[in-house]
Amino acid sequence: MQHPSKKIDLPVSVLDLVMVNDDGSPRQSMRNSLDLAQHVELWGYKRYWLAEHHNMKGIASAATSVLIGFIAGGTSSIRVGSGGIMLPNHSPLIIAEQFGTLESLYPGRIELGLGRAPGTDRLTAMALRRGSLDESEEDFPNSVEELMNYFAPQTPGREVRATPGEGLIIPIWLLGSSMFSAQLAAAWGLPYAFASHFAPAYLESAVSIYRERFQPSKTLKEPYVMAAVNVFAADTDDEANRLFTSVQLMALGMIRRNHGLLQPPVNNMDDIWDQLEKYAVGERLKYSFVGGPSKIKKGLESFLNRTRVDEIMTVSHIYDHTERLRSYEILSSI
Repeated sequence: MQHPSKKIDLPVSVLDLVMVNDDGSPRQSMRNSLDLAQHVELWGYKRYWLAEHHNMKGIASAATSVLIGFIAGGTSSIRVGSGGIMLPNHSPLIIAEQFGTLESLYPGRIELGLGRAPGTDRLTAMALRRGSLDESEEDFPNSVEELMNYFAPQTPGREVRATPGEGLIIPIWLLGSSMFSAQLAAAWGLPYAFASHFAPAYLESAVSIYRERFQPSKTLKEPYVMAAVNVFAADTDDEANRLFTSVQLMALGMIRRNHGLLQPPVNNMDDIWDQLEKYAVGERLKYSFVGGPSKIKKGLESFLNRTRVDEIMTVSHIYDHTERLRSYEILSSI
């Protein structure tokens, strides 16, 4: 396999929800994810992150830490992490032990991105948390701080310790789609990732606040921002637009409260949605770059010039695995 030269002058990474096709299975989706990770590693991508979601039959990444181990074990150099772990669903000690285990197995390659949302519906969140949804916004910083303390070097008198985990250097990122995590990441000097692939409204405001308020820390001296965007690349604009209808159908299903399996592309979305739904889907997928190589490059350059983010994390819910690989190959060479 040839390694195309990268032309985009900043790191490019991958966010994977391990989508399940309408004719597929979770097992097949997981195998496809490993194959994609092995390819993008060769093509020069920096990170491969997996996202925690629950009670969604079209998403197979619920056991996020397990899948991180699966991907890391099948690759050799690409950084692998969470985009993210939804911390309110878990005990900080459990996450410290899980990621301490991963870092012990794959040293220097594991990253921990943390989110504040449940990644699911209210009833499922209650099941995950054993019936309690008492945690407020103020509790999230406390949980992050507790988790970070478990990774700190050994100190006398500490009665509860993460083993493995204690003393390990595991990069922690804060993720968000609003101002809250941007302010917290700035105050604590942590890298920040914004979910602009599905929640674009506050991207520029959140990035501005993060940069303005950033306080250097022992792990990060200057602000570092990563923005997630949808990328659907193909050899022609028409083919890319056709592939993009799969994620448009997925977004439409969310609007209609129907979270189903990933559907194959269609030739005409106007036969499926009304004008209000078309507008709503367009707003949700605002930061999507769809087309052949020249159109993708032009769109991304405009986005980068406007936002000045330090890295982009690409999301590509393409139905056919071979076409998904081709999209990432094209992106790696522009």
